[in-house]
Amino acid sequence: MNIKITGTGSFIPSTIEKNEDFYNHEFLNADGSKINSPNEVIVEKFKAITGIEERRYAKPELSNSDIAFFAAEKAIANAKIDKETLDYIIVAHNYGDVKIDSEQSDTVPSLASRVKHLLKIKNPKCVGYDLLFGCPGWIEGVIQANAFIKAGIAKRCLVIGSETLSRVIDAHDRDSMIYSDGAGAVIVEETTEEGGILAHESATFAYDEAHYIFFGETNKPESDSKRRYIKMYGRKIYEFALTNVPLALKSCLEKSGYDITDVKKILIHQANEKMDEAIVKRFYKLHNMKMPEGIMPMSINTLGNSSVATVPTLYDLILNGQLENQEINKGDVILFASVGAGMNINAIVYKQ
Repeated sequence: MNIKITGTGSFIPSTIEKNEDFYNHEFLNADGSKINSPNEVIVEKFKAITGIEERRYAKPELSNSDIAFFAAEKAIANAKIDKETLDYIIVAHNYGDVKIDSEQSDTVPSLASRVKHLLKIKNPKCVGYDLLFGCPGWIEGVIQANAFIKAGIAKRCLVIGSETLSRVIDAHDRDSMIYSDGAGAVIVEETTEEGGILAHESATFAYDEAHYIFFGETNKPESDSKRRYIKMYGRKIYEFALTNVPLALKSCLEKSGYDITDVKKILIHQANEKMDEAIVKRFYKLHNMKMPEGIMPMSINTLGNSSVATVPTLYDLILNGQLENQEINKGDVILFASVGAGMNINAIVYKQ
């Protein structure tokens, strides 16, 4: 039995937020103190570290489940399947549907149920559920779909990664410039074609690392808002990722039986350009090799970090020839990898 991705789709919001748009923000340190640098310098340093020049925000009238639905529609059409034949709809996200200026996220009903409703699927045996696993959520959804199919309880699954992080950022936090909105979806199914999911690896580090990414108060101390925002300890995350992700990639590749020289592309969560490059370099260093040029496609410079959506969106863009100088061809061995809140790590070795 081979289990493959047979269709892809993505939704890239049309609203572009450029780095210059942050020049008028009042950035503060975590303790509320002022930062002794002009915003132009803060933004330039940010760009040098993350590689981000602009990011995408969903229009105010669109919710997370809406953009998840848009990506799902495209994946279903791309796979040329009857939507009524889906056994599972798995939606990875972290914050549910968050309306503009709302103090609450909305997760009832689940986003999966909302997507199923929007798709107008009548079949009650098509089961929908949400998956909260930090930024690695979409990859974990694909791993779960693979398990369902292998176990014989499903033949075809829709796996979506969707997020509207622009609704949970603190305007007074420099890290707010990292985050963006987007959605990516795939159809995973049993097929007679060669290739597919060859190996996978997942891990949760929570003894010391559970709260490296968390929900916290605004950096502006005089604010009386009760809202909470996405926060992180960037240095700790960087060190954690650099230590643990290359080892997970190495372990996953060994399980697959393929050699490092067989890998054509590494589609890693678009978290931070410098961090991602350091991870992949260290992965190759574990094999006494230099990182090959072009092995790590990047979309973060124009799309930002949309959490669970970065990997499926990147994959869809490459397959559709929309990422310059990047392509994935039939028979190529590629790696999917991610790291994020939890702290969670995962990887998949996949043959196109």
